[in-house]
Amino acid sequence: MNEKGRPEDYLLRRDFSPAKMPRSSPRPIRCLHTVIILLCCSMFSVTFVVAQNSASTPSITLPGSQSPFTGSEPEGKVTQEVLQIGFQDAIERGLRNNLGLLLSGDQTLMARGERWKELSNLLPNLTARIQENVQTESLTALGLKTNVFPFPIPRVIGPFNYFDARASLTQSIFNFHDLEKERAASASLKSAQYSYKDAREVVVLAVGNAYLVAIATAARIETTTAQVANAQALYNKALDQQNAGLSPAIDTLRSQVELQTRQQQLIVARNDYAKQKLSLSRIIGLPPGQEFQLTEKAPYQALTPLPLESYLQRAYVSRPDYHAAQAQVLSAELTHRAAAAGRYPTADLSANFGDIGVTPAQSNGTWQVNGGISIPIFQGGKVHSDLLEADAQLKQARSQLGDLRGRIDYEVRTALLDLTAAAEQVEVARSSVELAEEAFNQSKDRFAAGVTDNLEVVQAQESVASAHESYIQSLYAHNLAKVELAYAIGDAEQGVKRFLKGEH
Repeated sequence: MNEKGRPEDYLLRRDFSPAKMPRSSPRPIRCLHTVIILLCCSMFSVTFVVAQNSASTPSITLPGSQSPFTGSEPEGKVTQEVLQIGFQDAIERGLRNNLGLLLSGDQTLMARGERWKELSNLLPNLTARIQENVQTESLTALGLKTNVFPFPIPRVIGPFNYFDARASLTQSIFNFHDLEKERAASASLKSAQYSYKDAREVVVLAVGNAYLVAIATAARIETTTAQVANAQALYNKALDQQNAGLSPAIDTLRSQVELQTRQQQLIVARNDYAKQKLSLSRIIGLPPGQEFQLTEKAPYQALTPLPLESYLQRAYVSRPDYHAAQAQVLSAELTHRAAAAGRYPTADLSANFGDIGVTPAQSNGTWQVNGGISIPIFQGGKVHSDLLEADAQLKQARSQLGDLRGRIDYEVRTALLDLTAAAEQVEVARSSVELAEEAFNQSKDRFAAGVTDNLEVVQAQESVASAHESYIQSLYAHNLAKVELAYAIGDAEQGVKRFLKGEH
């Protein structure tokens, strides 16, 4: 591709102006992931909504105003230095500080603690105790009638004492219920670990979208600035011609309206850019008030898609949320088996060994070993209630797994469709920019020669602005489609940077 045809070169052109973009209601791109979960259920969900207004780029919106993936735990303190934030640096900061990921890590710790709790029922329990006992005893309280004896017997005897140092051991020999509960907790831990990996993928998706939105807004500022300069030049020329008596006042008024419209759009674009930077700062965990600059422009590299089946196979193998759902089904199955095992006998062993006597010097060693089998006969319907709950949880887990498999297929297919359509839009939009600029230049020449009034120039300027707006939108959509595809196949954390470079 020659230098003139590069998509990045539109930022360097100055012979254009932005389109007047009427305000419209938010326009959804598509639901990417239902979390998540967001974290509590080991599933994470994320939805991106693209909103377009007079001079703003589509912005990220996650479900719920307090979604953890839109927040972070700020890292470090504010400095006077203006940080240079690249795309990869933003992702790395998000993976360190994003609140959704931090909460997911806490959920993993909780699942690990639950697993240890269930495991403790199967491991030996050993305790040691040392005690010194001093007491008196009431014989009458024990039912002894002291007045029936021919000799006097005290009603209270003592005080007397004894010393006891003893170690006790309890061990479950066979308890199928506890064994299955421990296996279910291990499966839940594995599910939580996969959910943590999925949270990392969601963070990459959120950071990537926020960064692309910000650089697209920055591109709009550059184009709008150039269009303000063009509108100013057109107004000056119209004013000069009016003063010279060569054009009517309506041309000057029309040019002034166009200039002020562009100035308003520039104000809105700068404000939107500042807000997009704040949003990105919140997601990646920069300290509040920290100044930073984005170092990358809107990239464009064509990506030749692989066959659909190749992406689907990779998604089912790599998607951590899919593995988390499978582990959750296994946990539900083991929980169901544990509930059924409530009817099974259990075998337990207990033992103690110690030293007991009046004093440590006058003590004797003693020990005791007890073993027994407990057979449940009637437990008031507890086992039945546990089975009903386990049945419901198992059905729910299987339904969620089936839905997720279908959703993965949907997300991969829609990401490929978006990628193909966005690539075509980039080519068409680039051609439209060139044609609109050529028509604008010709209309300016006609106006300067007095062949027409500046209405034709203003209309051509509107066409140029609209073409550049479409080009910015298509570049954003193309890059976002790459990020979505990387997420859909479970390779967002490692693959986003490759995809943006046009590599698989």
